[in-house]
Amino acid sequence: MDACDLERARYEHDAEREARQRRGRGEGAARATQGERDRRNTRGSRDPRPGGGVAAQPLGRGEGSQPPGDYRMTPPPLQPLHLKVLTPEAVRAALARDSRLLVPVGTCEQHGPHLPLGCDTIIVEHLADDLSAAFGIVRAPTVEYGVNTATKRPYHGNATVRRKTLHRWMNDLLGSWEQAGVGTFIILTAHGHDPHQEALSTLRTRRARVFTADVFSLDFTGHLDDPAGPMHGGELDTSLLLHLAPQLVRMDLAQDFLLTDRQRARYRRGATGTLPALSPGSLGRPSLASAEKGARLYKMIYECLATRVLGQAAA
Repeated sequence: MDACDLERARYEHDAEREARQRRGRGEGAARATQGERDRRNTRGSRDPRPGGGVAAQPLGRGEGSQPPGDYRMTPPPLQPLHLKVLTPEAVRAALARDSRLLVPVGTCEQHGPHLPLGCDTIIVEHLADDLSAAFGIVRAPTVEYGVNTATKRPYHGNATVRRKTLHRWMNDLLGSWEQAGVGTFIILTAHGHDPHQEALSTLRTRRARVFTADVFSLDFTGHLDDPAGPMHGGELDTSLLLHLAPQLVRMDLAQDFLLTDRQRARYRRGATGTLPALSPGSLGRPSLASAEKGARLYKMIYECLATRVLGQAAA
């Protein structure tokens, strides 16, 4: 508040106090002269009161020389609507505004020696958070496990469920949430393994619609140096993680693993078999990855989900 605001606040406060005193004494119209009023204002400004004699301002008061009563509040930054931290009443109100629910489904699976086991999970969690914040859609807790590709040797930390297990688990969850008012489910995954996709694409509800989006099923031609290569811990995954969580990526351990024509044809046909025995747990060329490329890829995926999936889900 500037000097003019302070004087005006003091004047208005003291004038109101004097009016109350006059009414209490049964006085009629004010008989004081302007000079007497000024002297009372000056004397009243020295009366002890909280805040050093300055009238308290309402929350949200603007700064600078804005006139009293012109309150401006800066809107808070957009935050994702995490279901697990909301109260039931908050969820009810949010679903009343928008009955869609984002459900990220990840995996706990090796993606080579350079990437964390939760690579797929981290990608869909970021997408779910950003979409939730931008569109005001409730975002469900992440389902951390999926149906993983079979491997001929164990990788420490790998955890997988069977297709029917994931299918039943998701059906139970969707049934509960539908009873709570969800009208549309948007399931986000970044794992193209056929049994995993089958479990998520055959879910059933009573009335709610279900949209399952595999973010890696998009056409990345023009966005990757090797768009025809396999996508498992290679250029695509590694670039996205370098953008989203660079502290979790060990590029010094990354290993390119190129498939023969015969292996590539088999891998493309079903993506249901085991990884090649000599694979480091990943396929493709992570050496081509970069954080800048990951930023462009993430923007492209986000915009496709926002326009195609959310647009269709809102129709």
